[in-house]
Amino acid sequence: MSSFEFHLIKSFGVAGPRRGEMRTPRGVVNTPAFMPVATYGTVKAMTPEEVRELGAEIILGNAYHLFLRPGVEVIAQLGGLGRFMNWPGPILTDSGGYQIFSLAPFRTITKEGVLFRSHWNGDLHFLPPEKVVELQETLEVDIMMCLDECPPYPCPEAEVRRAMDITYSWAKRCRAAWKQKRSVLFAIVQGGMNPSWRQEAAQSLKELNFPGYALGGLSVGEDKDTTYAMLEATVPELPEDKPRYLMGMGLPEDLVEGVARGIDLFDCVVPTRNARNGLAYTATGKVNLRNARNSKDSEPLDEHCRCYTCRHYSRAYLRHLFRCREILAYRLLTWHNLYYYLNLMAGMREAIATGQFAAFQRDFYRNRQ
Repeated sequence: MSSFEFHLIKSFGVAGPRRGEMRTPRGVVNTPAFMPVATYGTVKAMTPEEVRELGAEIILGNAYHLFLRPGVEVIAQLGGLGRFMNWPGPILTDSGGYQIFSLAPFRTITKEGVLFRSHWNGDLHFLPPEKVVELQETLEVDIMMCLDECPPYPCPEAEVRRAMDITYSWAKRCRAAWKQKRSVLFAIVQGGMNPSWRQEAAQSLKELNFPGYALGGLSVGEDKDTTYAMLEATVPELPEDKPRYLMGMGLPEDLVEGVARGIDLFDCVVPTRNARNGLAYTATGKVNLRNARNSKDSEPLDEHCRCYTCRHYSRAYLRHLFRCREILAYRLLTWHNLYYYLNLMAGMREAIATGQFAAFQRDFYRNRQ
């Protein structure tokens, strides 16, 4: 049996902010939590030890990409994903549903599974839901995701409905294929931007009694009001005693608004990808090092930030490194952005614990203005 447990410590309504903890075989994750993305078994520009020291308790890998390179059998022979990348804590792997969505020219989706060509070498592969579970079990991760179909936005209602129905069918098959109970399996709610379908999908998946539930198919081109409306329609239909995971959304305001609506887990490439594009996140908003006004600025990215980057380097120096395409620029900006994100989550956990989340949310927006 799995040693996975989820405990709610404090909650403000069915779909309000909540403080909890997930207990996994490799450690405890305090929620709400942000998962740095380690697609290929690495958080870009950082060592696992540095990510851990920043306060990350769980990271996200991608079974689709690891299946293609270096292959899950290689990773298994070397002790599983955690040992392979020297990460001692919990790991969640995405099944690859979103990657399959984003690589539409290379794949064909049927009720049986996904037929696709590798975007690296053109090799043909077929992945049924059962195989996706097997791959993630072979990686020896703590949390696995069911295979799902993510419909594009906008698209015809019939296509959204088909994707929703296939996702449910695949979830049942993933549930039946789940053998190694050390790794737990989360279901994914689809339904496009139709609140009724989102609610229907959540209710149907809830009956299958998964250990956790994710909201997929959001942040695919819709406006923020629509995104948040889908959260408000869906979250109340999910079990209160199971973790809720909002997949792939990760602007700072998304984290705050997601927590306000009862989300426990987040992941996104935003802090690391944008760091490599010269964009830093601070308590007062974004800092774009491409802007010439930073060229002679002796101040840190954020005068109140205590990360390694802000304690040692100026905006002028960081801009210089970035313009020269020095690898150190990517490291230092990633360091800062991850610190900001993980500190933002810690602040929200503390605010929920003390009953001050509304004030935290108000101050978050006031400081950015």
